Amino acid sequence: MQDMFRKLREERADGDRGFTMIELLVVVVIIGVLVAIAIPLYMNYRKGAENKSAASDTRGAIAAVEQFYTENGNVYPDTQIGTAGTNIVLTAAAVTTPVTQTITVSPSNTISYKTNVTSYVLCGMNANGGGVVYGYNSANGGSVKKSASATLAACITANGA
Repeated sequence: MQDMFRKLREERADGDRGFTMIELLVVVVIIGVLVAIAIPLYMNYRKGAENKSAASDTRGAIAAVEQFYTENGNVYPDTQIGTAGTNIVLTAAAVTTPVTQTITVSPSNTISYKTNVTSYVLCGMNANGGGVVYGYNSANGGSVKKSASATLAACITANGA
């Protein structure tokens, strides 16, 4: 019986040799290829999410402006040029005691608003979103769209405010 156990131990010891250097190199190369594919995809997903954040903030700004307009006797708020990540409090000098509204702006996003008394233009962008600007013109209605402009100021001008 002891001879049989000894033979089993010897056979097991001969089979436990581990991985060769070639096998380890192949595994490292495969991991490197997977990482090289995954990182650019992740960066594109992240940039897309940041752009969606800017578009969402612009849609939220439309709701805030429309609510301000309704609650303050059909007067649009005064023009506001946004700063990245800073909420915008809407007010109007033409209203003696305005009911204020706040445009909530996510971090890294900037929203700019301009009125021309009968309509308004909103433009928004994310600092990390690759320069995509989203615009909305109340005179045209519709939805928030990507603007051909490269900056918020150009977007405001291009949309006719």
